[in-house]
Order: sequence, then C-alpha cells, then structure tokens
Amino acid sequence: MKTSALALVAALGLVATPAFAQTTAPQATVSAPMTAAPVPQVNIVPPASGHCGLFETCANTKIGLGKGDFLIRLSALGVLPQDTSSRVKVIGGRVKATNQVAPEFTFEYFFTDHISLDLIAASTRHELAAEDTALGKVDLGSTWVLPPTLTLAWHFRPHKRFNPYAGVGLTLAFFHNISPAGGAVQKLDLRTTVGPAANVGFDYQLVGNWFFNFDAKQMWLSVPAFINERGGAAGPYIHARDSLNPTTVAAGIEYRF
Repeated sequence: MKTSALALVAALGLVATPAFAQTTAPQATVSAPMTAAPVPQVNIVPPASGHCGLFETCANTKIGLGKGDFLIRLSALGVLPQDTSSRVKVIGGRVKATNQVAPEFTFEYFFTDHISLDLIAASTRHELAAEDTALGKVDLGSTWVLPPTLTLAWHFRPHKRFNPYAGVGLTLAFFHNISPAGGAVQKLDLRTTVGPAANVGFDYQLVGNWFFNFDAKQMWLSVPAFINERGGAAGPYIHARDSLNPTTVAAGIEYRF
C-alpha cells in the first residue's frame, strides 16, 4: 500500500513538472536615460527701427514747424470783395462784386524757425454789377480772377503744436474768362492789378506730419474796368475803377515733407 502511494506521488510530480516549465519567465526591466528631442532654433527679427506710419506720431516725429520744413496745403477758401470805393463815369454809381468759395492750394517753405514764405493759388468766379447808377442797377457781367499771393510770415512758436503767425506780401490779380452781360454792356475789360497784402493765422499739428491751418488775408486791389468800345454804337463807353480790396478766409489740411 505504501509502495502504491509513493508511486502515485511520483506520477503526480512527473505530471506537475511540465506545468511549471510552461510558466512565463519574468521580463527583465532595464532603466535607460531618456534623451530629450532637439528644440528647433527660431530666429526673432526685431521690427525695423525708425518706421512710422503716415497717420502716426512716433518717437522720431518732429513736433511743430521749423527751419527746412516744406508744406503743401489744401484749403476751402472764401473770397469776400469789400468794394470799399468805386468811380463810375457817365452813369455814376458804384461797382459791386459777389462773394465766392473755391479750393485753394498753398506751398510754404521755412527759411528759419520763425520765417516762412508761402504762395497761394486759387481762382474764383464773380458776378459784377453797377449799383445806384442813373440807369439803376446795371449788370456788367462775370469774370474769373486768379490772384497769386506771395507772403512772408513770422511764426511766433516754432517747434510747438500750436504756432500762430502774421505776415505781409504782394498780390497780383489776373482776370480771365470775362463775360459781358449783353444788352447795353457788349464788352467788359478788367486790367491786371497788383497790390499789397497782409495775413494772420495759425498752424496746429494734428498727428504725424499733418497740420490744420487757418488763414485770413486782406488784399488791397484797385481794379480799372472798361465797358464797351470808345465811340461804339452798342452802348456808352464807361471807365470805372473799383477798390475791390477782397478779404479771404481759408481753413484746410497741410502735410509737411
């Protein structure tokens, strides 16, 4: 009986041994240092120095106006003839011209911080009439006038945002595209005239190189006029002289180069 039991145990052992042989061996764990992936190099380009937008005030923007500055200005111009005195022969009375509004261009250069020279260019159309004459009110016609004015100005606050000025100059008035009224007025002739001028105004820096300008001028112009032909049959020959003396008022935007 004991021999049989031992034989049975031995048989069981032989059977169990293959089962242990099929057990998976434990995996060996190896600790290895991790190598970091290379970081790509990024080249950072700094912004261009000295760049300033057209409508920006930057660190390198000059404040106010001064020596060497050149400006171009576009303004709305009002021309107000004063007609302070007139002489109209034959029929008497006085000459009157209508007010007008037009665009105006101005070119200005600063010779020093305080002194600038500017030239205005504009052309306006005016209706002319002789009033309080022996014939009542007589329409004379219309004319365009081109009065380039050269002004030398003194600026009181150079290199400041607000810079008032005053100046004196000369106006040369050309009359063109003259149209007689017809009827008793078959011909109208207005002669080129030159006279003194004075102005006051101010510049104000808005942003960057942009400025706002206000300007008022007084011009003294005595204009000779001739109506009809001497000895003509269409109407009386009349010689008139009008102290046109226009006041101009302008407001606009200018840019410094």
